[in-house]
Amino acid sequence: MLFSKPSTPAGEAISRLRRALDEADAVLIGAGAGLSTSAGFVYTGERFQRYFGDFAARYGFQDMYSGGFYPFPTAEERWAYWSRHIYINRYLDPPKPVYARLLSLVRGKDWFVLTTNVDHCFQKAGFDKRRLFYTQGDYGLWQCSEPCHDATYDNAEAVRAMVTAQGYVIAPDGELTLPDGVTPKMAVPTELVPRCPRCGRPMSMNLRADGTFVEDEGWHTAAGRYTDFLRRHEDLRILYWELGVGYNTPGIIKYPFWRGTAQNPRATYACLNYGQADCPRELRERSICIDGDIGDALEALR
Repeated sequence: MLFSKPSTPAGEAISRLRRALDEADAVLIGAGAGLSTSAGFVYTGERFQRYFGDFAARYGFQDMYSGGFYPFPTAEERWAYWSRHIYINRYLDPPKPVYARLLSLVRGKDWFVLTTNVDHCFQKAGFDKRRLFYTQGDYGLWQCSEPCHDATYDNAEAVRAMVTAQGYVIAPDGELTLPDGVTPKMAVPTELVPRCPRCGRPMSMNLRADGTFVEDEGWHTAAGRYTDFLRRHEDLRILYWELGVGYNTPGIIKYPFWRGTAQNPRATYACLNYGQADCPRELRERSICIDGDIGDALEALR
């Protein structure tokens, strides 16, 4: 497939996107990891070292994503890692107000969000959860690892218990701190290791990593709302607005957005991404591609 790289000057592209937003009957947002990265939820560098320097020193991995797949020798160590990971990426707010900027731009519009992100940033920024479809799961939910049934379970209380058992203190603003002289433990007490309330097997994250992913009642409700949104706007002026979506799982957002734009001559496709802002050549005249930081582009739009 041939692609068209952005050739329009950045200022003109921002103006075109502003007009497309103003004129659209509806806006379908497709959000990937790049949006949260722009908001400051980075999985490497200083942020990784601050929370996982001890794990990096012992096990050798250098980013949070790799840590999620590491074969820890015990469940207690695995959940020490995962509880920190969940807490900072699900229960803390991102450092930058990128999601709030996005909400301000679509407020008053008929909008819907399709996202592969699992960090809950949309709801933390005030997006209506009835207009969100988290296709790949939620860091805030657990499921049976088997799974023996299709329910999911909120993990907020359990995760907080795990991180404090490692020696961390949760500050009034939610941040994790360590008292002077305290070295964090790298294992949680055995009694905190989560187990399925029905079959007793270990719990796992509700993340689409393999065929065991549980699509619970909430997932199916959100999927139905997404389908209904598409049906109601299939012939209207819809803006397919993609933010931070790469080519890891393009069949969820990118390809459907291209197909929807191609099938509706009144639709516009917009892609904001750092390093991967492109579109099929056939859609060039109805596409707006902006290669750069998403947060900066959203601020310019405002």
